[in-house]
Amino acid sequence: MRFNTKVQVLGMKSSKGSMDNGQTYDSTKAYIVTPLDASKGTAKGMAAGEYNIGTSDEFAKYEKLPFPFMADADMEIVSNGKTSKTIVHSLVPVPAPKA
Repeated sequence: MRFNTKVQVLGMKSSKGSMDNGQTYDSTKAYIVTPLDASKGTAKGMAAGEYNIGTSDEFAKYEKLPFPFMADADMEIVSNGKTSKTIVHSLVPVPAPKA
């Protein structure tokens, strides 16, 4: 299920390199305000969810923005039949309202 929504991006972190075994890694993580699961009555409020938004090159598109910022997000919920996860396809910063 693919959808668009407004999100608050709290921060981002890029990471690129290789591990001791030679395996390489290259990603940017976005930390987005995400509601806690209140369905059992044991949680309430928000948390920062970690979402992979691409390679470390993606970080350069956002590094000069003031954090946190609002963005239009293109997201998708996918499942393997047992568990589901949310994928962020794109983030487009929304200009801050003029004061």
